[in-house]
Amino acid sequence: MFTELMPLLRKRRLLLTVSIVEGDTIRATVQPQKVCDADDSALTTPLAITGTAEDLDRELPRQLVEYVGAHLQLQSSLASAKADMDAAAKAAREEARKKSSKGSGTTTAATPSAPARTVTPEPTPEPSLFAQSQEPRTPVTQQEEEEEEEGGSPA
Repeated sequence: MFTELMPLLRKRRLLLTVSIVEGDTIRATVQPQKVCDADDSALTTPLAITGTAEDLDRELPRQLVEYVGAHLQLQSSLASAKADMDAAAKAAREEARKKSSKGSGTTTAATPSAPARTVTPEPTPEPSLFAQSQEPRTPVTQQEEEEEEEGGSPA
């Protein structure tokens, strides 16, 4: 029984309670203790097995192996998840710090202080539906202008 508990016992203290429930029935409880106040409460979930002395002699070692394995896997998963969250939080803080330093008005030589302007011709306004209609003007040559001024019509 203690051989099966050793991997968990190396990580944290265990409280082992054995008591008679009724008649020949015994309850054995293994309660892991918190290592520090920041420990997740899932790491202190107890294992309680109830049975006769013969049942416990036969089943308790197997149950302890499964319990210790599940506990160590949970502890590893929680540590991994916490490390991932810490890394993500650190990256988010770093990104926010970079954005805030860029937005404070500091410019570097690599970035121009004013963007280059491109000249685009202004679009001609579209005629309004209610505008007075005008006949399209055709280009007039210099000869036609002179003939109009003289009062004659072009030949």
